[in-house]
Amino acid sequence: MPPSLSPWLPALAALGAVLLLLWLLARGARLTGLAAPSGKRLGVQEVLALDTRRRLVLLRVDGREVLLLTGGPQDSVLGWLP
Repeated sequence: MPPSLSPWLPALAALGAVLLLLWLLARGARLTGLAAPSGKRLGVQEVLALDTRRRLVLLRVDGREVLLLTGGPQDSVLGWLP
């Protein structure tokens, strides 16, 4: 090993140990529920196949629902549901 690298090895090992410890703490917080929820704003509620190409998709966005028609020559927003 070249002598110029020897002072850097303990510093790199310490940096690696600190990063590993931070990663383990973050992972543990997520698994135990201590971390804030991910706050998902978008989700697919239901999908209905109309034929081999077209589908109706019901999405939930920020607590509201929107109906989409997909698969044709052009996707369309059919409307927001109350």
